[in-house]
Amino acid sequence: MSQKADWSSVEMASSGRGMESKSQGQDRFDYLQALVTEFQDTDSQESKEQVLANLANFAYDPSNYQYLRQLQVIDLFLDMLTEDNERFVEFGIGGLCNLCLDKQNKEYILQNNGVQAVLDCLSSPNEDTVLSAITTLMYLMTPLSREEITAMPVIECMLRFSMSKNKRLSNLATLFLEDFCSAEDVEKAKNLQNHTALGIPLPKE
Repeated sequence: MSQKADWSSVEMASSGRGMESKSQGQDRFDYLQALVTEFQDTDSQESKEQVLANLANFAYDPSNYQYLRQLQVIDLFLDMLTEDNERFVEFGIGGLCNLCLDKQNKEYILQNNGVQAVLDCLSSPNEDTVLSAITTLMYLMTPLSREEITAMPVIECMLRFSMSKNKRLSNLATLFLEDFCSAEDVEKAKNLQNHTALGIPLPKE
């Protein structure tokens, strides 16, 4: 079973300014390294899922970013997006979603074909996976990545999601269309006769 983090002895203020000491940083690194090693060594699918869930949660904290990069956890998350195990995909995209607000992490994901891997998650039957994928795409938006992220099949997909009865999905898809897609492209997608995104099913409600 995965270890449970106990930061009570690790996350103490240093010099009264909340700065992390070298020993505290080493404790963080050692704990994260132990999780990665456990993921690699265990044959239990359940244990792997628990480790991925833990790593995805730790990816939410910017103070862990440098350690996660050192341990190649971003690559691990990207690799999980192509797994058959839906839980692996869910935690992988969740981890990337937490990481990619950081500029360095974002650039790494973009340089390693991360956009296409995230786009593929839009066809997942898992609601949380799809929601994380849409959010990640918004976070990965740059002048260079915009063309790929707002390609016509993606806009068509978001239009389909925006009509879902699932409010979380429809609201997020609508936000994507309004904030990142031109009105002209959205209108064009609505009028297309050949709907290339129709093969993407809505996630299970």
